[in-house]
Formats: sequence, C-alpha cells, structure tokens
Amino acid sequence: MKTAIVFGSTGLIGGHLVNQLIQDNYYTKVKVFVRSQTSINNEKVEVININFNNLGNHKIEITGDDCFFCIGTTKQNSPNRNEYQKAELDIPKEIGQIAKANSVKSFIFISSIYANPNSSGNYVKFKGLVEEELKRLNFSKLGILRPSFLLGKRKENRVGEKIGILIFSLLSPLLFGPFKKMRPISSEIVAKAMIKIAKQNLQKITFESDEILKL
Repeated sequence: MKTAIVFGSTGLIGGHLVNQLIQDNYYTKVKVFVRSQTSINNEKVEVININFNNLGNHKIEITGDDCFFCIGTTKQNSPNRNEYQKAELDIPKEIGQIAKANSVKSFIFISSIYANPNSSGNYVKFKGLVEEELKRLNFSKLGILRPSFLLGKRKENRVGEKIGILIFSLLSPLLFGPFKKMRPISSEIVAKAMIKIAKQNLQKITFESDEILKL
C-alpha cells in the first residue's frame, strides 16, 4: 500500500515514470503534481494542480512514501535567470524540504551528468547544489541519478541536445572507462531505474549514467 509522489510527469522521463508506476502493483496511488491540465486519466492517479510560486500552500498534499522529482527546464524555456534558478534550484530544494518535514521516506532526484556545486555553469551548478541539500536532509533513502543525453521523443524541439545526442551516439563505441557515462541513455530506462532505487535497499546514493544502465 505505497503512495508515489511525482513532480515532472509531463517531461521525457516523467511520462515513462507515471506509466510504469501505474502498472506497478507495489504502488496503490500515484500523486501527480502539475501546473496545468494533464491527459493522465487512471483510477490509481490523483492529479493535483500546484502553484510553484506558493509551495507552502500545498504542504498537506505533498505526502506519501516515495517522491520522484524529474522537473527540468532549459535556458530557451526560462530565459530569465531568476526563473531559471527557481526551476532548477529553488523548487527542488523546497519540495525536498517539505517532503522531509512530511516524513516522506524516499526522494529520487534526476540530476545531471557532471553535476557540481562549484561549477561556473549554472545548470550543473544548480543540480549540484540540490544534491547537497537533499543529502543534508537525510532521507531514509535517497537516489540521485545523473543521466547523460536522454533518448526519447520530446514535445519541444531542442536543437542543441539533438546534435549532442547524434555526436555522442556515433562516439559511443569509443567511450570507455570514465567516459562511458557520456553515452546517451533511454529515458524509459532512467524511469525504470528510479522506481528500482525506491523499492530496493541499495548501498549507493549517486548513479552515473552508465551505472543507471546496470540497475
């Protein structure tokens, strides 16, 4: 009788994640938090409209057993630096804090390859800072996934990412050792790994892209 909490259900990983959670008998309820209407329609799913500018108003709703967080944005979608920081840093940190205060046992977070709180680049810096905060919160179980380029059909067009995927797909056979984590990875596989980490007692916290494939 487990309840899953999902943030980012409309994204590339989140879409697969919700579908897999629906089919998984381990979970009897899936609470999906969205900003706008969603096409998800299943008796197992509770859709909750949320105002990310007022997360405090939703504290009593962010309850359950395992929280899955896969919200992400791009500079193209959030050109304003403050909006970008809010999406990539402030929101995941605050949701993590609320989940911990509500005794949510597990927090499974989609980070990024090369996440580093000391980086000069905002994307990997913000991901690294969120990782640090989640570790500080000391959840009973924490899973941090750092996938490389994600394979799958996105709703929006990301030209730079498509070029990166093409290049690294061609280079994949040559990527060995520490460079294996740069190989593109299926978004569906990442979603499966998120659920596996939540359900099993694994010793690791952080999973690089090549380690996600082994789960």
